[in-house]
Amino acid sequence: MEQQRSTSESSQSPRSPPSQRYLSVSVSDPVKLGNGVQGYISYRVITKTNFPEYQGSEKIVIRRYSDFVWLRDRLFDKYKGIFVPPLPEKSAVEKFRFSAEFIETRRQALDVFVNRIASHNELQQSEDLRTFLQADEEDVQSKVSDVVLGKEKPLEESNPEYEKLKHYVFELENHLTEAQKHAYRLLKRHRELGQSLSGFGKASKLLGACEGQALGKAFDELGAKSETLSIKLQKEAHQLLMNFEEPVKDYVRAVQSIKVTIGERANAFRHQCELAETMKLKEINLDKLMLTRSDRVGEAEQEYKELKAESEEVTRRFETIVRRMNEEIVRFQEQKTQDMRIAFHEFAKGQARLAKSIADAWRSLLPKLEACSDTS
Repeated sequence: MEQQRSTSESSQSPRSPPSQRYLSVSVSDPVKLGNGVQGYISYRVITKTNFPEYQGSEKIVIRRYSDFVWLRDRLFDKYKGIFVPPLPEKSAVEKFRFSAEFIETRRQALDVFVNRIASHNELQQSEDLRTFLQADEEDVQSKVSDVVLGKEKPLEESNPEYEKLKHYVFELENHLTEAQKHAYRLLKRHRELGQSLSGFGKASKLLGACEGQALGKAFDELGAKSETLSIKLQKEAHQLLMNFEEPVKDYVRAVQSIKVTIGERANAFRHQCELAETMKLKEINLDKLMLTRSDRVGEAEQEYKELKAESEEVTRRFETIVRRMNEEIVRFQEQKTQDMRIAFHEFAKGQARLAKSIADAWRSLLPKLEACSDTS
C-alpha cells in the first residue's frame, strides 16, 4: 500500500507541469502533549498543492486525532453514497496509547486516510478538507455516528444487485476479520518464539562455559545463532505487523465504512417510500376537496406541490447515492485486489525469508555438533 501511494504522490508532485493539478499530503512528526488522561498525540500535516482555491503552494498545520475524526464525520454527512476512507481505531488500553509502535502505526494509518481523501475525485474538492489542511485554528467537535446496521427496518430495497452487494460486504468483513485475527496470532507467535530463542541463546552460552573447549565452543555458537535468530524473528514480526496485519485491519475498517454507507442508502430509500406514501394520501385528500368544492382546495394544492418537490429532491438524492455506490464499489474492489495482492506477496516473501534464515542457521551448526559427538 505504501508503494502504491508513493507512486500516486510522485505523479502529483510539485515538479509536475503547471497544467496538472496535484494535492499531496503527509502526516508526520507525532508529538505527545499533556499527561495522563488529558494526554494526546499531535501530528504535523504538510500540504503541497497547486489547487487555486488553496492558500499558497505549501501549508503546515498541527492536528490531533479528534480533528481527523471531525473531517471523516463531515465528509460522511455531506457525501452520501461515497465510501469515506476509514480511520484507525482508538486504543482501548491506556498503557498502549503512547507506545512507539502504536503511535507509528496510527501515524501511518492517518497518512493513508488523508491521502485517500486527497486523491478522490470528489472528496478532494471538499471545503471541509480545505479547512482541515489549511485552517490555523480548528474548533471542530467530534461526532459519533449512531447508524446501526442489521436492525429490522419497515422498508427495504428488494433489488437483487443490492442484496448481492450487501451479502458481499458482510461476507468480506467476516473473512478479513478472520484473516487479521490469525495474522495477529502469527505475529504474536513470532515475538514469543524470538523471546524464547533469546533466552535459550543465553542459557546455551552459560552451559558452554561449563563444558570442555570443543563442546563449549559449539554451545557458545549455538547460543549466538539463537540470539541472531531471535532478532530476525522480532524484525519479521514487525514487518508482518506493518506489511500484512495493518493493511488487512485497514480494510476491515474500510468495509465498516461501506456498511455505514449501506445504512445511509437504506435510510434514503425509506424516506423516499414514506414521502411517496404521504403524497398518495395528500392526492386522495385533494381529490376529495375538489369534488366537494371545499375552500381548502388552494391550501391543499400548495401542500401537495411542496410535498411533491420535496419527494423529487429525496428521490434524486437516493439515486445519487445508488449511482455513487455503484461507482465506488468498482473502485473499491479494484483497489482491494491490488492492495491485498501486495500484502499477501509481502507476507509470503517474509515467511520464506524467515524460514530460510532459520534453516541456514541450524544447518550451519550441524557439522560442529556432530564433530563434538564423534569426539565424545
